[in-house]
This record gives sequence, C-alpha cells and structure tokens, in this order.
Amino acid sequence: MSSIYKGFRFPREVISHCVWLYHRFTLSLREIELLMAARGIEVTYETIRTWCARFGPEFARRLRRRQPQAGDTWHLDEVFVNIGGVRKYLWRAVDQHGNVLDILIQGKRDGRAATRFFRKILKKQGCRPRVLVTDKLASYRVAHRTMMSTTEHRHNKFLNNRCENSHQPTRQRERAMKGFRAVGAAQRFLASFSRISPHFRPPRHRMTATDHRTELSARFRVWNQVTEQTLAA
Repeated sequence: MSSIYKGFRFPREVISHCVWLYHRFTLSLREIELLMAARGIEVTYETIRTWCARFGPEFARRLRRRQPQAGDTWHLDEVFVNIGGVRKYLWRAVDQHGNVLDILIQGKRDGRAATRFFRKILKKQGCRPRVLVTDKLASYRVAHRTMMSTTEHRHNKFLNNRCENSHQPTRQRERAMKGFRAVGAAQRFLASFSRISPHFRPPRHRMTATDHRTELSARFRVWNQVTEQTLAA
C-alpha cells in the first residue's frame, strides 16, 4: 500500500506530532518551529503550515470514521466570527455526549442558513435525532419545520450550554491566530480542528485522575493508528 507521507522528507512521527501540537494547543506555527528546534529538528513554520493543511483534514476524516454513532439528542448553536474584517457566523452541532457532529461558516443566520446547516448535518449523519435543542433564534424553527418536523424541538437558551461550551476551544484558537483571513481556509481548518481538538479533551471534571490517564492513553493509541503510514486507515 502507498504511504500518505510519500514525498515528504520528515518521518511520520515528526509530521503527526506537529499537526497534533497545532490542533490541540494555542500555539503559532513559529512556536511549533521553536519547539521542534529544541529537539534538534530543523523545520520551518511554512513547512509545518503545509503539513497541517495537508494532513489535518485526513487525520480528522479518520477520527470521524472511528467516532461512535451520534447520540439521539443534538444541540445546535451559532456564534459570530470575524473573517477578514467581515462578520460571519459559525454554526455548530454536538450530541448529548459533547461529540461535534458538524460545523459550517455562513454569512447569515436566517432561516435559509439554518436550513442549509440542517441539510448538511443530516447528509453526514444519515439519521435524525430524537430531540433537537437550540436557543430561541427563530431561524431554527424555520429549519425544524422544513427538515425535521417530526423531531421534538426544545428551544431555551439555558438548555444549550453543551454546544456553547464547545465553542470555547475555537475562540481560544481564533485569538491565538489573530483571526481568520478567508472563509474557505477557516472552514477547512475548523472542520479539522473541531474533530482533532476534542479527541484530546476528555471530560476531565467527570473523571478520576486514574480514569483520565487511562482515557488519554486510549485516545493516543487511536491517534497513532489514524496517523499510520498507509492510505487504508
């Protein structure tokens, strides 16, 4: 089988480690370059940028294939993001376990935008939830009537903390990157980031120290598997 790293000078361990650092921590590309230099590895930040753009989506896709089936309760929320000085909206859906189902950047948050996001989620998940939880934005009601009329819809701003909390790592990364410059690049990065970053964020507050270490070890084993050499993951 051919290798996804064919044509790249550095070994898998270096490439996957840099991709992991960029998606898990609020580090700049230049900071990762410095960390690699401390280990005696001479690699430029532009090379690291290329690795993240090339391998981030692939690793995220492999993680998504290993993710368990989505729960039957979906939480949806949207927040504004400034991209190139223009206000856009980042739509996000998670299940009751906190697993990110999908994200989408759009210019509006009207009924048409909500319907478009619903359609995207349903196409990817291949099923409908039992319960849909949103805030009181009227656009969700429009999309619910159009796409999920048989699904129970609960709309209350106090019920949607799970999805709102899921935005926090994105906000931290946005500040570290000093904003996004283009919609397409932001969509591609956040699609990967929203899959890789949560993989290394188990719910520490609900676990004992021993369970947390065990869970992290299991997640790193999965990461080593999805970053393996071959194209057949």
